[in-house]
Amino acid sequence: MAALKGRTALVTGAGRGIGRATACRLAADGALVAVHYGSDEASARRTVDRITDAGGRAFPVHAPFGVPHDVRTLYERFDAGLEELGEPTALDILVNNAGFNIRGGVADVAPEDFDRLMAVHAKAPLFLVQQGLPRLREAGRIINISSAATRVSFPSSLAYSMAKSALDALTRTLAKELGARRITVNSVAPGFVKTDLNKQRWSTPENEASHASLSVFGRMGQPADVADIVAFLASDDARWITGQCIDASGGTGL
Repeated sequence: MAALKGRTALVTGAGRGIGRATACRLAADGALVAVHYGSDEASARRTVDRITDAGGRAFPVHAPFGVPHDVRTLYERFDAGLEELGEPTALDILVNNAGFNIRGGVADVAPEDFDRLMAVHAKAPLFLVQQGLPRLREAGRIINISSAATRVSFPSSLAYSMAKSALDALTRTLAKELGARRITVNSVAPGFVKTDLNKQRWSTPENEASHASLSVFGRMGQPADVADIVAFLASDDARWITGQCIDASGGTGL
């Protein structure tokens, strides 16, 4: 496919899981993909290698979030990567995927953990958009990876749910503000997906069966299930969709 040929995508947290699957899918659709990572260079390199081995184009971008000047550092390295490839300093698709979870209910949340979750899930996406706007071309795409935890009570991940809810609020507001430039802004909300982040949920057959039973399809999600939805939202076919949160939980909680 070449639906995204000539476009440049930046996928944060693309070293593994949903981020890796998304980077690979966008590259397969023709995009040049900047594979962002915070600390695990080896995993990011594997993502880049997987893309290039399949005939796609990608380059790594290292920039930890939640530290001073994190977004500025990211864009400096993003711009340098494009320059090295002889590409214009421009961005068409931004996927805010980077994330982690610190579990705990109201009695367990520590201020420093709350701050870290908000820094990565809400603050970084806001300033990635703000500082990315001069690079973002007309009719661009911003896609935020949210969570089904924003629509159901999930006490064991209270701070995580709050941070993802902030990301959903950002989605709606940006969609209205950037509409004049034909930039769409949407969220995708996965449920239980078989990634390293959720490994304890499928670490045993019993755990996996328990979480699989929550979906109407009787299985846990795969990263590609989410990546395919992101690819649709990144395409021209989704030009009339903005300000939405697409549930990608396999019908969990219906």
